[in-house]
Amino acid sequence: MSTDWGIIGHDWAVRLLRRALAQGELSHAYLFTGPSGVGKETLALALARAALCQSTEERPCGLCHDCRLVTSGNHPDLHRVSPETASGRSGVQQVRELERLLSLTPTMGRYRVAILSNFDQATPAAANALLKTLEEPPAYVLLLLLAPDSDTLLPTIVSRCQMVPLRPLPARQVEQALIERWEVEPQRARLLAHLCGGRLGWAVRAARDPALLQRRTERLEELTRLLGANRVERFRYAAELASNLDAAQETLEWWGGWWRDVMILAAGGAGSLTNVDLEERARQQAQALGVARAAALVQATRRAADLLRRNANPQLTLEVLIGFDLPLMRQTRPASPTAAS
Repeated sequence: MSTDWGIIGHDWAVRLLRRALAQGELSHAYLFTGPSGVGKETLALALARAALCQSTEERPCGLCHDCRLVTSGNHPDLHRVSPETASGRSGVQQVRELERLLSLTPTMGRYRVAILSNFDQATPAAANALLKTLEEPPAYVLLLLLAPDSDTLLPTIVSRCQMVPLRPLPARQVEQALIERWEVEPQRARLLAHLCGGRLGWAVRAARDPALLQRRTERLEELTRLLGANRVERFRYAAELASNLDAAQETLEWWGGWWRDVMILAAGGAGSLTNVDLEERARQQAQALGVARAAALVQATRRAADLLRRNANPQLTLEVLIGFDLPLMRQTRPASPTAAS
């Protein structure tokens, strides 16, 4: 296993954690923050592998029994907590069961490691239940919390964790990684590197699953249609979209990137576009809207996305954005993405 733990980007975070592990100074709890797909889960698993590795030299070795068990997801001292499928949130019973497991001494190694994914989606009762473990953790417990940002968590939880904020990677680094490690065709790698917003995990998923880019095409075509639709049609679309929160959040992500492109082009720029395969279509809307209106749409879309993350009423949030914030524009025939998408 290389000294970067096999992680692309986030070198500073790997160095920080490697040093703490080598010196026996790991914090009892870390909070990894950053957008979905930026690498929080990958880094957490790498740290878990290193903490549970039995090698007496560089950890993780990637070869010992413990490393292989972590990789396969079967290590008895590694516990995963994710939002329940039915509720979309981590519940108090999940946290209480985790606390029961963490009260037991490690089965094989020196730590019991818990990875709590998307803990911003935990219920208030679950978040409060975790505080007891954070306040008085057994010496062998290592808690790794993952969330988009610290603002979505209780301040009392944040204050008891060491923060590790992960930033999006440069597009060039993502493109190079896709080509060299995942053998993605260069033109497609360039497109994915721009679309992913620095989130390598998302780019890899999109390279493997063409449906992701197909949904992006559909969402942008729907946005163009809505610009020419009346308010009744817009409210109908908002109600349909609100019924699937994951789809709504993904849609706003695509729309936010689109309006950002339009704003950049309206301001005379072109060097950092997201939708590089649809530049001409974005340029047409930039000419029609201008910088100020495009910037207002960026802000409105981001505000709606933030409200959804904070559990605001989905239908009301989307009705305001789609029904009132979107301008009424003469509908034009949408351009098709290039073959690279």
